[in-house]
Amino acid sequence: MRRRIENPLALAYDMTSTSELADYFLRACEEAAIAAAKWRGRGERKKADGAAVEAMRAVFDSVPFDGRVAIGEGERDDAPMLYIGEPLGCLQGVDGAPQIDIAVDPLECTNNCATDSPNAIAVLAAAPRGTLLHAPDCYMDKIAGGPELNGILSLEASTDWNIEAACSALDRTPSELKVVVMDRPRHETLIKELRALDVCVPLIGDGDVSAALNAADPNSDVDMLMGIGAAPEGVITATALRALGGHFEGKLVTTNEDHSRRAAEMVGDDVDRIWGRDELCASDDAIFVASGVCSGYLPGVEFMGPNRAAVHSEILHVIDGRRQFISTEKSL
Repeated sequence: MRRRIENPLALAYDMTSTSELADYFLRACEEAAIAAAKWRGRGERKKADGAAVEAMRAVFDSVPFDGRVAIGEGERDDAPMLYIGEPLGCLQGVDGAPQIDIAVDPLECTNNCATDSPNAIAVLAAAPRGTLLHAPDCYMDKIAGGPELNGILSLEASTDWNIEAACSALDRTPSELKVVVMDRPRHETLIKELRALDVCVPLIGDGDVSAALNAADPNSDVDMLMGIGAAPEGVITATALRALGGHFEGKLVTTNEDHSRRAAEMVGDDVDRIWGRDELCASDDAIFVASGVCSGYLPGVEFMGPNRAAVHSEILHVIDGRRQFISTEKSL
């Protein structure tokens, strides 16, 4: 049962960590997941995304913090809210209020929601101000793996070097490795290189957050994620893998003049930098929250008649690696 908040300001002064706001962030993801799930299988990816954005943004209006979107989805998906730099929370500018940055994707895998395919989720990461990468909504080259590969893999290295290093660390042959790559024309060379090494390469249409979490899960048959995806999801993934002890590196990729200009304004000389996991999420006081929209990594939203829904979520706490799986029944 959630506490009723009579005085958000008084509560804010009692809060000393991001984790203490976890219930609010959970509710934001739950509401976004429900809103998006109403559009499952209807072929309306933008309407599903817009519904998720509006639902999540409405929750943030009541959160007792001085929040900011460090990296978000607004610009790329033509959404009017949750854009980079947007202020969040009901305690903007209040002395002593928790100052928190958010990396957010109200609907990860918009295409999967439109077709009711696996792994659409509502997801965010939260951490103290200035500890999540504050960068444009562009692309990011990524490499991710489980705890055994932490510090082993490198975006600076070639594909064959990374596969050889992973095989050595995991005591496997290349044919026993499974490396997930997004099925995009930009990955044609990467896919050919991996298959030439006899690596199994499952291709996904969307959902590299879920794929990276699978790579970090010892119970999964996925070993690594490689390739270029969205930058907001990269920051969110780095937070999750910091909690799980996995490996993650990312490098910003700009594809047009506007992205290049904005990247230079926001990160200066670090546009071409390779960011380690603990640089993308530079605080132990950080959390990752995800709620399932379409069943896959998490079960999807279950509509229990016209007035109730069940939402299934996960919270990862970086401070101690704690994982919470939470199912909530909500009135609609």
